[in-house]
Amino acid sequence: MTTYDVPVARPEATAQPHEVWTVASGDLRPAANETCWPVQQQLEHDLGAAVEALGWSVHRAHPYDETKKHGFIDSQRAGIEVFKQVPPDAPLIVVEAVWQYSHHVLAGLRTHRGPILVVANWVGDFPGLVGLLGLTASMTKAGVEHSALWSKDFTDDWARDGLRTWLETGVVEHDQSHVHDLGEQPASPERELGVALAQQLRADKAIAGVFDEGCMGMYNAIFDDELINPLGIYKERLSQSALVAEMQHVTDEEAEAVHQWLVDRGMTFHLGTDEATELTKAQLISQYKMYVAALRMADDFGLDAVGIQYQQGLKDTVPASDLAEGLLNNVQRPPAYSRDGKRELYAGKALPHFNEVDWGVAVDSLATNRIWTAMGLDPATTLHDIRWGEEYDGQFVWVLEISGSVPAAHHGGYDKSYSMRQNPMFFPLGGGTLSGVSKPGEVVWSRVFIMDGVLHADLGRLTAVGLPAEETQRRLDATNPEWPIMHAVLHGVTRDQFMARHKANHLCVAYAPDAETADRALAAKAAMFDELGIQVHLMGDARV
Repeated sequence: MTTYDVPVARPEATAQPHEVWTVASGDLRPAANETCWPVQQQLEHDLGAAVEALGWSVHRAHPYDETKKHGFIDSQRAGIEVFKQVPPDAPLIVVEAVWQYSHHVLAGLRTHRGPILVVANWVGDFPGLVGLLGLTASMTKAGVEHSALWSKDFTDDWARDGLRTWLETGVVEHDQSHVHDLGEQPASPERELGVALAQQLRADKAIAGVFDEGCMGMYNAIFDDELINPLGIYKERLSQSALVAEMQHVTDEEAEAVHQWLVDRGMTFHLGTDEATELTKAQLISQYKMYVAALRMADDFGLDAVGIQYQQGLKDTVPASDLAEGLLNNVQRPPAYSRDGKRELYAGKALPHFNEVDWGVAVDSLATNRIWTAMGLDPATTLHDIRWGEEYDGQFVWVLEISGSVPAAHHGGYDKSYSMRQNPMFFPLGGGTLSGVSKPGEVVWSRVFIMDGVLHADLGRLTAVGLPAEETQRRLDATNPEWPIMHAVLHGVTRDQFMARHKANHLCVAYAPDAETADRALAAKAAMFDELGIQVHLMGDARV
């Protein structure tokens, strides 16, 4: 008689009445988890007090680890094991005061049957808001129903009322009256341009090179070929190890030439001698070699855009990729030549770089590059993290930041740009940023994302404003002072409307010389996306 080892179904845990379970997704980098643990503890304390004041109890699903010195879920396997203990019908709160890797908890969230709430603290020094948006965007892509709340300490009426509503009903609904479907666009030169560019992209096709996909747990940033091929966009899958190998063939003299070009144009470098904590010339030389190597590989494969993952793949191998990325996104940049020295690569052109291999940015930056170029505008573009924001002089001013890959044109030139060492907590081998304060001006913002299995695009307008130097420094000190910053005022979109709607941790931006031109560029972009079959939504005051 044959005997099989038949597994026995594990009994499901059951929550007690009026009991909320909590989990906390963290980073994959031990240094980040340990450093960020105190602020996570404070958020969980504040949230717990608010929940208990409403007559509920809190059950944390996983303990503090004395060895690791934090209490985060720090891997996908850890998340799967934690969720085995979570009652599948329990009200569940994902508490985020930090950047988190969404795939650590997605396996559990996909099969959880009870109501899910994601919360973050409204502070600048730790990127909990960025982590919340990354996770809610990933859940949107995965089709996991959820709600979200954010608060400085969960003592304000707005957050308490939202929490009470979720505990009683399992859902928090936010105002989204600022969202308008595109509808039918009237005939205009901008619509004609957008449609023609879309048809050209479909017919002639474009290749986006991706150096290893799936950065920092951003499930929301991975677009399958089946979604982007119909647009005319195809992937060239490349390895970051090949990029490092190509860097070995770039000479020190070629790297020095890049540095001298930047110095001649007035860029400032905050140099030191301690490799562990300061920016050094050796780190810069490595970054310049990456810049040249990326252009050579892009030339080899005929790429129209390129994305370098860096985290986690390269962080223990070479200095940060951000300086190279920012250079690639700028039309005016140090010349780089073919291996035989006979051809300048992508001469007089920006090579769109999609930071952190975010495919929403890849689609967006390709479209932006073509529209802005056709309109005779500077096509320099970048993404930012939606980091934080506060009221200033009667209006809400967002802090948009990213880790150093903003093109110099957004700062007003290389003479208004500077480079500082990346934070050792995230970047153990250092490397310089391409930093500065984004110049005042009119901007089109956008985001391409996946919802209900198809591509959507949110488009809006913002004004980058100038703030006094002391306020700028205060905001930098409250976030990451080494990173580039944009002071952004959104048009017709409140803080809470934006947080409730935005389906990503990233926001794409491109400048126009004036408001009228920005509106026309937005109309052309909407037409291009619409012709490509992307579902377009206009945000706030944006109209076509």
